[in-house]
Amino acid sequence: MGVDPDSLRGRGAQMEALAELERRQIQILTRITELELSHLPQHFSDSLSISTPDENSETNPANSTTTTEARLSAILSSNGVRDFSFKRVPSDYYDRPLEFRRDCLGAPSIDHLCKSIVLVNTQAPSNVIDCSDHNNSKYYVVVVQYVARFNAETVKNFLYALNNGKIPKKKFNMRLAPEETSLKLTGFEHNGVTCIGMKTDIPVILDEAIVKLDPNFFWLGGGDIDLKLGIRTSEFINFVRPFIVNCSGA
Repeated sequence: MGVDPDSLRGRGAQMEALAELERRQIQILTRITELELSHLPQHFSDSLSISTPDENSETNPANSTTTTEARLSAILSSNGVRDFSFKRVPSDYYDRPLEFRRDCLGAPSIDHLCKSIVLVNTQAPSNVIDCSDHNNSKYYVVVVQYVARFNAETVKNFLYALNNGKIPKKKFNMRLAPEETSLKLTGFEHNGVTCIGMKTDIPVILDEAIVKLDPNFFWLGGGDIDLKLGIRTSEFINFVRPFIVNCSGA
């Protein structure tokens, strides 16, 4: 069976229109971010490198990071977050000790270095398949310190209590989600996962130990592997609205 030339031309025009729409969206997001940053204190705006991608990301991989940074900056700024900073780290960042990472970011201590992990409830009832009910979600993102030891049992107990014991405790079994599931839900690769701008509205759990940090400014993934986001804890809480749970041990 032959292919209709008119159909092919129509598909080509549609793809071109979509590409143009994406380019314009990136330009708009970048412009919004530039305007927002003009009102930020100088020491924060200096750390944000905002530029419009003008080359294919395959020939210039840094464009991916720049686009992510611009998009997430726009989201944060438009939601009232002012005290945040993005920094790009060396390619061997995760091969080096926490002290090296602390110095790369200018963090006050290694305690201020945190990560976001996606958990799946492997024993959730058959009708719980997504994140529509934040009190009883199939998936959760937990933000914990690198120096801490995550305790899934405390999250299980918290969720059981959150649902007033109406759901049997055996229906909560929190485990690390596969990387491909995490990528599909968040849109971010391993070591780049962040709670800002996720593809899915996944409920977030913030470890109580992070709330107690002094100063109250912590670092986590910035959407790309070599991009990190520092943010004022109080502003993170006001925007993300996480559950605050004591879910780790030093």
